[in-house]
Amino acid sequence: MRHGMANKKLNRTSEHRKALLKNMLNSLIKYEQITTTLPKAKFLKPQAEKIITLGKKENLQTSKLLMSQLQDIKSANKVKKTLSKRYEKRKGGYTRIIKAGFRYGDNAPMAVIEFVDRDVEAKRVDKKKKDTSKVEKEEKKLATA
Repeated sequence: MRHGMANKKLNRTSEHRKALLKNMLNSLIKYEQITTTLPKAKFLKPQAEKIITLGKKENLQTSKLLMSQLQDIKSANKVKKTLSKRYEKRKGGYTRIIKAGFRYGDNAPMAVIEFVDRDVEAKRVDKKKKDTSKVEKEEKKLATA
């Protein structure tokens, strides 16, 4: 019997599950929207809600808890400075799960998990802007050839 067994195992060891959760939380905080399988999204949602609720309380203890759970100073700062201010009037329900069909290959159910009222520009954090100097150098090479 599975009485008192709270969370899904996801066919992983406990250490792998903890690492998976930490990495997915950091990605969700950084990009504010990620695509994953439906069971992983359902596993991530309550943890993400708890992280935002922790960030709304401003004291040393919650800062240390955030750092111990996320293990990333940038993510912890974003939770405390940006996300907690965005959701200060909201009493929960910070994330949503949208079903996104099935994955090609193994037919796994996919889902998009995102923050409600998310910043659309957060998806482009890592994408580099086109460097105009490189374009100009290429044009000069073509002109001289």
